[in-house]
Amino acid sequence: MSAIFGHLNISDTDRVFASTAGQQMIFTAAQDYLNRVNADIAAAMAIFVERTTSDFKLRYKLPGGGHLQRRGPDGRYGAVKAYGSWDVAFPLEDFGAQMAENDVDRAYMTVAELERHISTVVAQSVNTKRFEMLKALLNNGADTFVDPLQGSLTIQPLANGDSVTYPPVLGSESEAIEDHYLESGYAASAISDSNNPYITIRDELEEHFGAPTGGSNIAVFINNAQVSKTEDLSDFDDVPDRYIQPGQDTDVPTSVPGGMPGRVVGRTNGVWVVEWRWIPSAYMAGVHMDAPKPLVQRIDPADTNLGQGLQLVATDTSFPFTGSFWRDRFGLGCGNRLNGVVMELGVGGTYSIPSGYS
Repeated sequence: MSAIFGHLNISDTDRVFASTAGQQMIFTAAQDYLNRVNADIAAAMAIFVERTTSDFKLRYKLPGGGHLQRRGPDGRYGAVKAYGSWDVAFPLEDFGAQMAENDVDRAYMTVAELERHISTVVAQSVNTKRFEMLKALLNNGADTFVDPLQGSLTIQPLANGDSVTYPPVLGSESEAIEDHYLESGYAASAISDSNNPYITIRDELEEHFGAPTGGSNIAVFINNAQVSKTEDLSDFDDVPDRYIQPGQDTDVPTSVPGGMPGRVVGRTNGVWVVEWRWIPSAYMAGVHMDAPKPLVQRIDPADTNLGQGLQLVATDTSFPFTGSFWRDRFGLGCGNRLNGVVMELGVGGTYSIPSGYS
C-alpha cells in the first residue's frame, strides 16, 4: 500500500504523524487506494463471475428439442412451443471490519502504522471474496439464504444432478439431468495417460458448448500438488520459462491466456492447465472461457446509493479513523450452472465437498 505515501507526497521512511499530515488527507488517500484495490479484485473474479446484478432471482429459459413434423396432403402442422428453464437466486450479505482508536493512539499514529491497519482490512476483503467465490463453485449443495425483503431464496450450485433438465448435449436430441461434480475414481497420485482427469473435464464442458477443430478455450485450475503428475502426461506441453529460449524441435503453446488467477503451466488434451494454489489439493475446477461464466455477483440496487466494493464508512469527517467502519456488501451464486466442472481426485464413490467449504 505504498501508493498512499505517493498521494501524501511524503516518503515512507519519514516519521510523519497522521495528525501532522492531516486526517482528511489520509482519508482521501486511503479511499483512492481502495478504489484501485477493488478494481484489482474485480479483475481476478472476472474469470468466474459473468456479471454483477441487483436482481435477487433470475430464470434461464431453454429452447425445446425434437424434429420438424412431416405433413401429408392438406394437413396442418401441430403447434409447438419452447419449454424448459431453471431458476437461480443470489444472496446479498454484509461483510465488514472496524478500526477504532482513542485520541492518544491517533495522535501518535504514523502513516506507516495506519497503512499496516488498512492493509489488514484489504487482505481480509480479498480473502473473503475469494472464499465466497470458491465456496459457490466447490459446494455441490443448494443453500437457503433468508433475504430480509424477498424471503427465503434457494442458492443453486453448478449442475448437481437435481431435477433440472438441461438442453441436449452434442450427439443427443433429448434434454437431460446433469451433474458437474465428479469423482475421478482414482487418487491424485494415480494421474496418468490412462487415468486422465483433463479429458473427462474437457468432454463434460465440450458436450454443452461445442468441440471445435483445434481445441477449446477451456481452463482447468489445479493445486500445485497436482502439477508434477500433470507434467508427466505424454500430451502435456509446458509454457516455457520466459528466460529460456525453446529449441526448434520443442512444442510451445501459443495464445496463452492472460488475466488468470495463478499461473498457466501448460496445455494438455485440449485444455489450459492453471496452477492456482487456492484450489484445494486433490480437486480440479474446469471452466469454458468462451461461454458465459458460472457465477453472478449480487449487489445493492443503484438507487440505494450504498455503492459497491470495499468502502470506508466514516461517521466523523473530521477524524474519520476514530471508530471507522469498512464494509463490502455482495453475494455470489451460480447462474450458468453448466459452465463449470469440479472433480475430486478420490475413490470414495461420490463427490465430497472440500473441507471448510460446506
